[in-house]
Amino acid sequence: MTNSFGKVAVLMGGDSNERAVSLLSGDAVVHALKRLGIQAEAFDPSERDIEEIKNYSRVFIALHGRGGEDGSIQAFLKSKKVAYTGSDALSSSIGMDKLKTKLLWRSLNISTPDFLQVTEKTSYVDIVNSIGSPFFIKPANEGSSIGIDKIKNEQQYKDVFLKTSKIDSNVIVEKFVDGDEYTVAIVNDKTLPVIKIKPSNEFYDYEAKYIKDDTQYICPSGIEKDKEVLIAQEALEAFRVLGCSSWGRVDFMINQQGQHYFIEVNTSPGMTSHSLVPMAAKEIGINFDQLVLEILKTADVK
Repeated sequence: MTNSFGKVAVLMGGDSNERAVSLLSGDAVVHALKRLGIQAEAFDPSERDIEEIKNYSRVFIALHGRGGEDGSIQAFLKSKKVAYTGSDALSSSIGMDKLKTKLLWRSLNISTPDFLQVTEKTSYVDIVNSIGSPFFIKPANEGSSIGIDKIKNEQQYKDVFLKTSKIDSNVIVEKFVDGDEYTVAIVNDKTLPVIKIKPSNEFYDYEAKYIKDDTQYICPSGIEKDKEVLIAQEALEAFRVLGCSSWGRVDFMINQQGQHYFIEVNTSPGMTSHSLVPMAAKEIGINFDQLVLEILKTADVK
């Protein structure tokens, strides 16, 4: 079975802000594929001519951030008729853009926190009148919580907006949800057990995700069983309406009143030692190598 995949390229690294994490993910995937007897090679598009990718039968995308999750590499692979893991070009592009994602969800009555697109002309008072205080500010097109800050006063907003708008010209603010953070992984149209995330930081930022070792990941999540099943089904629907397929992750929060809100979709989740999809798979007896194989099986020309 494992010989039927041909030569597999694991796309990793790249030149986005998430390069370091992508290299860790890719390295773990390459080692898993090799343990399975699959002919796999690391392929860093920032160090090799991307045209060489057509020499491979399949591609496992372990790129994160721009260039990896925004649809550009997916469109290129389609043009070369190379099978790849993850969502297609259009849904990757939508999933990477938090503003487009939330606009689509809102139009389909999928629960997501209130939000605004902001520019240098948007006043702090207008934001507070619209979505309240405190609130989050986010670059629309970054992952790994890069550039996200919790805003508590006007001066902080002005300072952070300058910084965030340098990361991405498209900036949104999002209503603060006072509650717990969760994620649900999706592999081949099936949901994995929900994970509750308890960071020691104020929220689940880049440092809590990749650097600190005191973030708690709780699985089973502690959500009442029937409610977890319902939320997981809604998460799968939130994933599908963006056109997403193959595998990914949907992050959500539950507030103090028990209402859940979907925050964002990740179409190329991490596969590092800290990563959530492997953790959820392990809960139902799927080890890392088996998980990588299941994801690789979903590769096709989209």
